[in-house]
Amino acid sequence: MFRRGGLRATAGPRLTRTSESNPTCDLNIPFSQWTKEQVCSWLEDYGLGQYINLTRQWVENGQTLLSATPQDFEKEMGMKHPLHRKKLQLGLRAFTSKVTEKSSELDHIWVTRWLDDIGLPQYKDLFYEARVDGRMIQYLTVNDLLTLKVTSQLHHLSIKCAIHVLHVNKFNPNCLRRRPGEEKHPSPSEVVQWSNHCVMEWLRAVDLAEYAPNLRGSGVHGGLIILEPRFSSETLALLLNIPPQKTLLRRHLATAFAALVGPQAMQEKRDYGNATGHVPLTTTAKVKPKKLGFTQFSHLRKRKSDESADYICPIDTEALKMNGVSRLLSPSHRGFSSTLDRRVEKWQSAGLKAQTTDPVDT
Repeated sequence: MFRRGGLRATAGPRLTRTSESNPTCDLNIPFSQWTKEQVCSWLEDYGLGQYINLTRQWVENGQTLLSATPQDFEKEMGMKHPLHRKKLQLGLRAFTSKVTEKSSELDHIWVTRWLDDIGLPQYKDLFYEARVDGRMIQYLTVNDLLTLKVTSQLHHLSIKCAIHVLHVNKFNPNCLRRRPGEEKHPSPSEVVQWSNHCVMEWLRAVDLAEYAPNLRGSGVHGGLIILEPRFSSETLALLLNIPPQKTLLRRHLATAFAALVGPQAMQEKRDYGNATGHVPLTTTAKVKPKKLGFTQFSHLRKRKSDESADYICPIDTEALKMNGVSRLLSPSHRGFSSTLDRRVEKWQSAGLKAQTTDPVDT
């Protein structure tokens, strides 16, 4: 069960305060030369204000942090939370690389609203405590999610698909649709941007209103429905708690589901379901942790592109030149799902075009 309340998913997006908006931080001066007070002011804006007192006693200037290791963060700043250390390293890497990522504009408050949108509000407190922001979402690993108490395989897939939708939409904070459109037959490129609430509204529209509330906390959103080939009408029926003996109701759901995802995606789901060695997606499967040591982030700033496979949703952002379903995966994105490679080839050969729009420009 998840706890209701807190930040609403329908609230407007919150963008993080950047160094540009902080008068104490002079971007014309290299971070290594920032004063102790400038560093502490940045930590406050970055959501790590609880470490300011110890930081003030330790650092001489910005170079102290740039030269430090994760062990130093823990020893000198009292930074026990591994994701706080990762957040700090990602922030420091942004200063040294001088690369501006769109994901960095989304702060940890926005992430809690995003969790509402993708149907996983039960993790909001843990993500908030870890100060997970947009940049961290981009670089989440399986072990990070396990640290955040996300153990369900289905929930891992939900977050993975949701991150991919963010990638495709260049981390536009408004890319998920919180209300269904007027169209009677939405295209897959529209459904892929549906929030959990949109999926529940669709259930009501297809006369399954009685079961719609069961999707709260399920992690079901449009991206999961479209992008994960193992997610079928049977998976949805399980999550909705539709009894197996209600065969007519399940048949009605299967028909509506097929119409929603479209013929190409539906064929891919059938092909996968009929494949040798098919492992059905269950609602109870758990994810096992990868064995990593304390210094798993110690070389974060030196990662090579081929190491991006460690991330839960690795992607080649240079390959994403257009929004929509037709450019779901780049060559470096292999392994996102066991069968998405085949799906992308089918979609690309079929010439399925994206019809998404950027709400910022409208």
